[in-house]
Amino acid sequence: MELIDLKAELRQETGKGNAYALRQNKRVPAIVYGAKIDPVMLSLDTTEFDKVVRDNGMQGVFLKLVVDGDSKKTRTVMLKEVQMDVFQKEYLHVDLHEIDMDANVSVTVPVRVVGDAKGVIEGGVLQLIRRELVVLCKPVNVPEDIAIDVTNLDIGDSVHVEDIDLDEHVEIPHEVDFTVLTIVPPTAAEEVEEDEDLLEGEVAEGEEGVEESGEAAGSETSEEASE
Repeated sequence: MELIDLKAELRQETGKGNAYALRQNKRVPAIVYGAKIDPVMLSLDTTEFDKVVRDNGMQGVFLKLVVDGDSKKTRTVMLKEVQMDVFQKEYLHVDLHEIDMDANVSVTVPVRVVGDAKGVIEGGVLQLIRRELVVLCKPVNVPEDIAIDVTNLDIGDSVHVEDIDLDEHVEIPHEVDFTVLTIVPPTAAEEVEEDEDLLEGEVAEGEEGVEESGEAAGSETSEEASE
């Protein structure tokens, strides 16, 4: 598990006014909470936090939080939730969860496909049903990804949770028959694409009808106005 350094400052004031003032000064309001601690109110440097998100995403990110003004000084936390404005351009608030290194945590991990499946070479199509999976383990055992070797898969074969080779300390809390990926015949893939194309065509026709109706309504309104 990689710990990413992030600096923070304690904040005493709360409320919308204080949060607005922080954002105006290029800082993001944040909070750290956990099972064994009282919530701690913080603020983060917007530029520094944005770099962490751009480099690592928002899922399964563990941080070594260095807090200015905090007697504890350093906290090991997990990025829990990031609230953004409706345009997804401004950070509004960040939730951090202080973790116990000896307790299991639930983390979302990306799925990585390894190799060229025999079925794909023969003309089949690999369908990745789950691009991410939730794992349960101690923070030190969180994998960077879940690698699935598809080399020996033929058309019609699937990989379920029970088929994935994991570290003994890592668990996927899904049903064992939960399908992660499958190799489908080319005809099945083509049917899916045709269905999607047909649906897009119907949506386009519906939008065109709406536009025509809008134009007609607009012309009637103009005529009424001129009267």
